[in-house]
Amino acid sequence: MDLQQIDIYQVDAFTMNIFGGNPAAVCVLQQWLPTPVLQQIAAENFLPETAFFIPGKTATDFELRWFTPEIEMDLCGHATLATAHVLFHHIGVPGNNITFSSNSGVLPVSKKGAILTLDFPSRPPEPATLPSVFLEGLGVTPTAVFKSRDYVVLYEHESIIRQLQPNPALIHQLNIDPGGIVVTAPGESVDFVSRFFTPQASIFEDPVTGSAHCSLIPFWSKRLNKTTLTAQQLSARIGELYCTDQGDRVLIGGACKTYLVGKIFVPTHHFAG
Repeated sequence: MDLQQIDIYQVDAFTMNIFGGNPAAVCVLQQWLPTPVLQQIAAENFLPETAFFIPGKTATDFELRWFTPEIEMDLCGHATLATAHVLFHHIGVPGNNITFSSNSGVLPVSKKGAILTLDFPSRPPEPATLPSVFLEGLGVTPTAVFKSRDYVVLYEHESIIRQLQPNPALIHQLNIDPGGIVVTAPGESVDFVSRFFTPQASIFEDPVTGSAHCSLIPFWSKRLNKTTLTAQQLSARIGELYCTDQGDRVLIGGACKTYLVGKIFVPTHHFAG
């Protein structure tokens, strides 16, 4: 059987440390494979996200897609950061700026020292009501609930976010693909903290969720009356994010560390449309 080799990288995003942040696979393609094959690769990787990119019209322009083990996502922050890291540090893209074309529009990424910064659309959340089964699944009554793509659930103290032990069986009853539930509170050493849970997903708690900060940044910028903020996502792996509210756009910065470099092998007939 003829096999096509695909370069693959596994990168820990939004962290300075291996085994921290959120792991993403990044696959280097020259042309798009059929969507079912991309989904099979993501399921085989079984990481929170697998990113695929192909070259664009210039040396710093690329097309980008993201897949969880189950579905294609409309937007993913940590896998975008990981892809930029691969392009800058492994493939050697010149300069300090990359542009991705995606299902969420044009997404610029800039590099300054060890920090990569995503330029993403802002998604301010609006007041909302959660189903009672979800409130029961969280186990602690929130101060307020909001929603954009994701539910944003507000608590008073960081300690509540750290100690929260949601009931997956109850939360998995919700169907809000491709969104999730982000719980958040003021931070003790940073401006705000969060955790992110995904109903009906095989990976229930996402370690660090860049796209959720499209809602968290405008939310906390308004509440704290400041446009530059620091954030932590308090999963077991811990993520650190540097955030800026720019109105209709948000900047989400973080570091990356490469964990794995390798190759995967796909039968050649899968490359046919």
